[in-house]
Amino acid sequence: MNVMPATFSRVLAAIGLACALAPAFANMGTEDAATITEPNFVQGQQAIEAKDFSKAIAALKKALEIDKNNPDVHNYLGYAYRNAGDYASAFKHYEQALMLSPGHKAAHEYIGEAYLIQKNLIKAEEHLNKLRAICMTGCSEMSLLQEKINAYKKNKS
Repeated sequence: MNVMPATFSRVLAAIGLACALAPAFANMGTEDAATITEPNFVQGQQAIEAKDFSKAIAALKKALEIDKNNPDVHNYLGYAYRNAGDYASAFKHYEQALMLSPGHKAAHEYIGEAYLIQKNLIKAEEHLNKLRAICMTGCSEMSLLQEKINAYKKNKS
């Protein structure tokens, strides 16, 4: 009978520890970039919205110094570099985001779009297929990449 209360106490302690640590990890690789409140990341997002990609890159590089393993930061850096015309850096950061979070939907969409810009339809379709496997019932990232691929094919013919 004494075993049950001791086990129960351990379970409660473990739950308490998990709850205590949850806020510390809440923003790590969530793929919900809207929840990341780190000031440099927020500045980077705002600069992207303003289409100031050099400012976005500078802010996001600072955010990366704080959390080098955050796939959202890498994904946004990839986006900023792509829009600034630095495709090598864009691909590097998209690939890092996908290495850290293989199911990162936005990174698959954006790298697929980057491949289309580079006229690599095969690689873009590979990422569309990965999105199909991830989303199964559909998601906006899959739909957007499909639209871009359809437009690419239409313009190519």
